[in-house]
Amino acid sequence: MDNRHASSPAPRQEASLVLITGMSGAGRKEAATVLEEMGWYVADNLPPELIMRMVELSFESHSPVERLAIVTDVRSRDFVGSLTEVLAGLHDSGRRPVVLYLDADDATLVRRYGQLRRTHPLQDGETLQAGINREREMLEGIRQRADIVIDTTGTSVHDLRRQLEDYFTALSDRREHVTVQSFGFKNGAPRDLDLMFDARFLPNPYWEPELREHSGLEAAVADYVLDRPEARDYLDAVQRVVETALPGYRREGKRFITVGVGCTGGQHRSPAVAEALAARLSGDEDLEVRTVHRDLVKYEDRFPEAGGDRK
Repeated sequence: MDNRHASSPAPRQEASLVLITGMSGAGRKEAATVLEEMGWYVADNLPPELIMRMVELSFESHSPVERLAIVTDVRSRDFVGSLTEVLAGLHDSGRRPVVLYLDADDATLVRRYGQLRRTHPLQDGETLQAGINREREMLEGIRQRADIVIDTTGTSVHDLRRQLEDYFTALSDRREHVTVQSFGFKNGAPRDLDLMFDARFLPNPYWEPELREHSGLEAAVADYVLDRPEARDYLDAVQRVVETALPGYRREGKRFITVGVGCTGGQHRSPAVAEALAARLSGDEDLEVRTVHRDLVKYEDRFPEAGGDRK
């Protein structure tokens, strides 16, 4: 942990300065393209030692650059230490960039590299998986410091574009932005969660024939899941945890928080709980709250073959 934060507050996060980094193959170039189309000046493949100078030049009074996005990667073995020093230097100069970290699971990265027919920058004659493992270990500290982590596993370029547009349109809004995301554990927990809660202990609507082919976004299913004492108690407890954590995130300058609610398949219980939690949090005028239901789309043709949301 950076002990400097204990003695001095972090500089105010700048809506006009973004650092894009993350795993090779996770979508850095696509993110850069989106921001460029949104009017950002994008400096790609900039080594860490040149970032400070680029920032200074871009924000001089006569510079035409109004919003700067810098893309940097792990091609240098000194990347992590250098980038950490850059972030510290920007912090000391009163600037706090938005750090955007792109990630994906190993299987997705392997598949993407196979399609591109390229070697990983840290592969060093070994297997592709060895390069991915080495990079993930090197970047863990940077990932922990990121303001926005986007897991592009199973995400299309269009989905990524929508997410980035939402995030960067919101940067001018000084409220904290909370995304409550439902998901199914059977499809893997998202990698970009700040807080995660499990709704699998609640009774499962899948076993009710009249509810099986409906989702937790529909009133009948939501009522079945939520209209019981243990569900209300759980929502009370989850709300308290989130509201307790938010001031800490705020002190650290973290303005984008993702709260995950999982059940088995992401069809019934977790969407119902996620919507209920978001409705409660929306009563705070200092928060901008939205919901995302990651796995609902996977079940459009789901029954009976897909097996639904099983316990």
